[in-house]
Amino acid sequence: MVTLEEARAIAAAVPDPELPVLTLGDLGILRDVVRREDGGIEVVITPTYSGCPAMDAIRDDLRRALPGASVRTVLSPPWTTDWITEEGRAKLREHGISPPGRAVALTLSPRCPRCRSPRTRLVSRYGSTACKALFTCTDCLEPFEHVKEI
Repeated sequence: MVTLEEARAIAAAVPDPELPVLTLGDLGILRDVVRREDGGIEVVITPTYSGCPAMDAIRDDLRRALPGASVRTVLSPPWTTDWITEEGRAKLREHGISPPGRAVALTLSPRCPRCRSPRTRLVSRYGSTACKALFTCTDCLEPFEHVKEI
């Protein structure tokens, strides 16, 4: 039988199916790992947005990683991009994806993850998934995806 600490580490290490450079821990959707009354493990997650198509895959991946575990989804409080860890933000940059900024009232164009230039322009409000937008850097001319602030 795994300890809660071991179960949390296993669940946190599961890759996100839409952004596989991030784990569920990096993304901040892993809310809790608790012991059920019957002694089993329950993993609590929050989707990045309601209706996220990756939730079924995430549940299946968690059940494969922790056989016998149950997975519960909670919607409140809603997930925010502020829950992405600093390590997760660094991984996004390393893989050419611009991480979201911290929640602020003023919205600026994202910096290019390759050359760090602030001179970028929106190409498409939607990238490879609904939670990302497509930008181009006007300095190095490289296209990149940006995780939208939620």
